[in-house]
Amino acid sequence: MNLSLVIPTYNEEESLVELTEWIVSVMVKHSLSYEIIYVDDGSKDKSWDIISRLSQDNKNIKAIRFRRNYGKSAALNTGFEAAQGDVVMTMDSDLQDNPEEIPELFRMVMEEGYDLVSGWKKKRYDPVTKTIPTKLYNWATRRMTKIKLHDFNCGLKAYKRDVIKTIEVYGEMHRYIPVIARRAGFEKIGEKVVKHQERKYGKTKFGMERFINGFLDLLSISFVTRFGKRPMHLFGTLGTLSFIVGGGISIWLIIEKIYGLAHHLIIRDITDKPLFYLALVAMIIGSQLFLTGFLAEMISRSSTERNKYLISEKLNINDTRESAYTSSTSV
Repeated sequence: MNLSLVIPTYNEEESLVELTEWIVSVMVKHSLSYEIIYVDDGSKDKSWDIISRLSQDNKNIKAIRFRRNYGKSAALNTGFEAAQGDVVMTMDSDLQDNPEEIPELFRMVMEEGYDLVSGWKKKRYDPVTKTIPTKLYNWATRRMTKIKLHDFNCGLKAYKRDVIKTIEVYGEMHRYIPVIARRAGFEKIGEKVVKHQERKYGKTKFGMERFINGFLDLLSISFVTRFGKRPMHLFGTLGTLSFIVGGGISIWLIIEKIYGLAHHLIIRDITDKPLFYLALVAMIIGSQLFLTGFLAEMISRSSTERNKYLISEKLNINDTRESAYTSSTSV
């Protein structure tokens, strides 16, 4: 199968028939074998009834329904598990993503060898209250992740099959799939300017809280990417530096006190100086950070995934550990 199209859906009953007809016409025009996987994320309207009818009329349409609303990340992850195509694409179900972009995205993955191609809605038909925060969010994400994409949150993306079968999307991390993919070793990430459609039906399902959640998720994914398997490197370093600063100030105050006594100078008690309490706070914070890093390291080393590495290929390699275990248990 050439292509799997994963489409999360939540209360989009007005657009589903039109979107499906549009996608099918593009697939037929370009002679692509395909499957459309609708993931109904607990819709309260008639979305599931429409999807069910569409899947009965077209065997290339598959449908998954959640009992309640779990979010876009859960819908995408479930769709990725079901996808069978050589290239897997995602798009939104509100008709703001243009299916005419699909063939070129498919070509970029298949012919140019991209692991992931993200759409870039260069010209957007959204209110200023959405476009300005989006630009700030994308700028911050580029700075923190070093991935040169202009539109991380664009729903229209294309992936190699290996990518979506390797990564896991959870929480609200659908915004950071390129970051998760690169962390998994998929380095060739591209971008294509795509046409953004004005919303034809309904209203957006995401409120202003998505920007706060997006920022917190960015901090989370940045930490996990850099220090997920070595948290002591972060907390231990910060704790050590803080403790050294506090300890250095304390030693200076003690030396100053001894020097004053030796030369019969009038010097305030150490505990009367604000600098003493600053040093005390720095040492306490340093100890807490170091202890946090130590506990995080213990948890990390106890994790079942502490030695889980992503291997792309093996040549003439026998798994001796498995054979040893098999032989020992067969005795």
